[in-house]
Amino acid sequence: MSDVLNFVSVRLDDEKSELIILDQSKLPNEVCFHHYKTKEEIFNAIVTLQVRGAPAIGIAAAYGLYLSVKIHNHVSHTDFFALFKQNKDYLASSRPTAVNLFWALDRMERCLESNKDKSIEEILNFLMIESENIRDEDEAVCLEIGEHTLTLLKAGMGLLTHCNAGTLATAKYGTALAPIYLGQKRGYDFKVFADETRPLLQGARLTAWELNETGIDVTLICDNMASIVMKKGLIDAVLVGCDRVAANGDTANKIGTSNVAILAKHYNIPFYVCAPCSTIDRMTSCGDDIEIELRKGEEITTTWYQKPMAPLNVKTFNPAFDVTDAELITAIITEKGIIYPPYDESIRKLFEKGEQI
Repeated sequence: MSDVLNFVSVRLDDEKSELIILDQSKLPNEVCFHHYKTKEEIFNAIVTLQVRGAPAIGIAAAYGLYLSVKIHNHVSHTDFFALFKQNKDYLASSRPTAVNLFWALDRMERCLESNKDKSIEEILNFLMIESENIRDEDEAVCLEIGEHTLTLLKAGMGLLTHCNAGTLATAKYGTALAPIYLGQKRGYDFKVFADETRPLLQGARLTAWELNETGIDVTLICDNMASIVMKKGLIDAVLVGCDRVAANGDTANKIGTSNVAILAKHYNIPFYVCAPCSTIDRMTSCGDDIEIELRKGEEITTTWYQKPMAPLNVKTFNPAFDVTDAELITAIITEKGIIYPPYDESIRKLFEKGEQI
């Protein structure tokens, strides 16, 4: 076993002007770190899911934007600002659903605007500090989410999670997995069931690997087995992360999450969404307005198999995410506290007060 919490999935080496990324596409068979210097390499790492998970994508994008302007010799501020905007738009086009990507890039732009009258060297230093702050703050946010979520759980509970919302997907601890890691240290003895999570198998390849490596009791199940483990009374709560929360509480997460929420409602099991405030998109009114990423059909038919598991000419439909309706969500746990329905009101109050609820 290894201490997965000490893994750093995205790290800046400013001295070498490179971004070091743990390639999550190779897990669990190989632990491989890549060293990237260009915006094209970092863009590709996000698209190909070498780095994934909404917070980690935001961290990688912030670092990538900083590096993309650092490595150029700038003649003027005008040249610098134009390149910054061009590279920001380029990185923003890597994936459409995770709002943290845009949140982090917008935050870097606000840093630029706040320091635009300074020298280019000073601006670069502020951008580097801002990108590091985004990473450091995410670690603190995940810890707070874990602490708040743990207040809803009891020792010995059976927990179901879908996809991967652990330390690999964040700066540390994860969102939905944070209370599980904290609970392990405090003797809660949780029994975790991880859906394999089609089509990218991130529950099987990443969540099961993370928890197993850390010595947590984890059982891997196929996505279509969630109902039977719930019916048998093995699940006391569902914990999931998310990539975007709309203003009304509708939540986009990895495809299949809405299935789990519907089952949890049927079996009267609480369904909790663990979401940093940076994942809440108040500019998106409801789930219908969230752009759902469509990925290549090969991820269903051939990618994870030695031989094709479907006719080569079959049509495919491969959305990476679905939307869980707010009415199916028991509570949303943020770093500022736990919010309950009606979410349009509680989300508004969360941001208006800026204090723990």
